[in-house]
Amino acid sequence: MHSLKKESLISGILNGYHNNFMENYINEPIDIAALPRFEDVRLTPLHPTYLKVIWLNFTLIYGTIAIAAGVAFYFIKELHEYWLPITITYAVIIIVSIVLSQVSFRNKGFAFRTQDAIYRSGAIALTTTIIPYNRVQHVALHEGFIARIFGLATIEIFTAGGDKSDIQIPGIQKEQAEKIKLLLMGKIINEEEIVNEG
Repeated sequence: MHSLKKESLISGILNGYHNNFMENYINEPIDIAALPRFEDVRLTPLHPTYLKVIWLNFTLIYGTIAIAAGVAFYFIKELHEYWLPITITYAVIIIVSIVLSQVSFRNKGFAFRTQDAIYRSGAIALTTTIIPYNRVQHVALHEGFIARIFGLATIEIFTAGGDKSDIQIPGIQKEQAEKIKLLLMGKIINEEEIVNEG
């Protein structure tokens, strides 16, 4: 008898919980057209000086390859008959690389909103990465040798569960990059405090 009363009491509690849950349960369809569009966000372009960094890196890489090829042509006689097609192919590769680098530079942009960071990149195909601040675990500021000469830096944003940075935003003035790093570190601390309080 006591067992039946206990089962009846448990059943009543569960039914009451279920009824209350169903009364407050809302599962309305979302109007996709009403969602905020990240495309409408005005992105900050990379610093114009960063284009010089790109061209200097470009010159070092392709210049080194050209010198190595020239040495090979000079000492290896078997390559002499192929110098014209190889030179034409190399020139085409350089031209295509220059065009793609220029387009990629113009397409890159970033923005930091109240709840997330946005970064757009790509030349032929555009990729837009959006990272909520509550996913950010670590922020790093990197200065390459050539970029440092021009006073530029790269912001690297790492999220949970990743060893490599999810976003690398190059071509930012070092002073601005340091402010961005402080901003993101502050967001991380705030998110951790909210989680701890919860």
